Amino acid sequence: MPADRNHAIVTPAEMTAIDADAARSGIDSFSLMTSAGMAVSAAALRLYPGTLRFVVLCGPGNNGGDGYIAAAALRGSGADVEVHALGNPAALKGDAAHAYAACGVAVKPLAEYRPIAGDVVIDALFGAGLSRAVPPEAASVMRAVESQDLPVIAVDLPSGVDGRSGQVLGASFHARHTVTFVARKPGHLLIPGRMLCGTLEVFDIGIPERILRARAGPLCENGPHLWQEHAFALDPAAHKFKRGHLAVFSGGPLSSGAARLSAIAGLRAGAGLVTIASPAAALNPNASHLTAVMLKQIEGEDDLSHWQADKRISAFVLGPGFGDLETARQYALILRGRKLVLDADGITAFRDDPASLFKAYAKGETRLVITPHDGEFARLFPDIEANKALSKVDRAIAAAKRSHSVVVYKGADTVIAAPDDRAAINTNAPPWLATAGSGDTLAGIIGAHLAQGMPAFEAAAAGVWRHGRAGAKAGEGLTAEDLATAIEPLSA
Repeated sequence: MPADRNHAIVTPAEMTAIDADAARSGIDSFSLMTSAGMAVSAAALRLYPGTLRFVVLCGPGNNGGDGYIAAAALRGSGADVEVHALGNPAALKGDAAHAYAACGVAVKPLAEYRPIAGDVVIDALFGAGLSRAVPPEAASVMRAVESQDLPVIAVDLPSGVDGRSGQVLGASFHARHTVTFVARKPGHLLIPGRMLCGTLEVFDIGIPERILRARAGPLCENGPHLWQEHAFALDPAAHKFKRGHLAVFSGGPLSSGAARLSAIAGLRAGAGLVTIASPAAALNPNASHLTAVMLKQIEGEDDLSHWQADKRISAFVLGPGFGDLETARQYALILRGRKLVLDADGITAFRDDPASLFKAYAKGETRLVITPHDGEFARLFPDIEANKALSKVDRAIAAAKRSHSVVVYKGADTVIAAPDDRAAINTNAPPWLATAGSGDTLAGIIGAHLAQGMPAFEAAAAGVWRHGRAGAKAGEGLTAEDLATAIEPLSA
């Protein structure tokens, strides 16, 4: 469980349990709904003080109840308010029925809403718990609102977005602002949901932290809280070997640049020593570009078997620009007892026999970090990737369990997952990180963390976060070479 609700991410099922626990503890559930609805109305008035008309669209559940309370509060503030309901509001039950009865604003059918310029739409149709495609009536309104480019404030989550996966269930609103309650849901952070939420506000409606902690799982937002106890300050008496020795494998003479990007990033990220393990044919191009990074000729299995026995080498990176898939496979299996970041060609090398990789690293501590993008993930875990009922978080955790590795499932919404169910969603990566060599740099940063003694999950999470920070610092138009120079201290 994360240290506090600022980092927690709860699934819709966990949120339902949290609500139920709060009610069982004696907290009045209608007072919680009232707090939620008032928070929405406050956001609407704060963001759009000069609007001509607030249009509140209410659904058939508790999300609709939040909408009715927001509508009453807006009317009470003197705003022009119109309310439209999906379904028959007289059929509502519990707190939602109470909210509808107390609303005091005439309610019209959803199908009668005709968007006009100047409207601000408050979307209280479905929220995070939706698990099926939105009905045609709602989809039609969504298209009409989108065609007018009207601002939308979403209650909990834009209707049509799956709160567990972030996927769009047929159609959805594109909100300018979203007000959610207690904690964020996966759909707020996973793509495409993240792109549909606009600015996100998390409002504390009064559920105690202890209830949240009791129900929330290990999923959280990636950030320093995950690894801060491992971000050791440098010992003034430490020598370079105490800071870790990272080895990065180079490809052939025409593809050696990727390894150099990884190696330089590893050095910048804090490894005391970094060596590029190069085939003979690539020694000259590597040597001509290296100064602080060392160079070692490794020509085949015998060379590697002898060299990896040197325990002063703390961790390895295999795959960036490597090219030779059969050799990559052999090298990864030779390194089965060592800490390894497997990236790019190192992943592809096992597409025909992923089980051999998983078996090699199955025993002992987790020491393998795999960094696939979507295509590489599908090569190692085709059945998991094909299961569209799973969210990206679910897929990453399933892959981590199967491979006994930490999986860095890359993308705009990178997920870091461990075999013990821990997972984190990264949110700090700018879009311009999608450039050639960016992944090679990430592999080097993670490798440096492993070399310095960080556990695999923390090493990967910290690497992804520092990579995002470096991208933001380097700015739009960056190249992979810029990323290494922009890496900030781990404790920054």
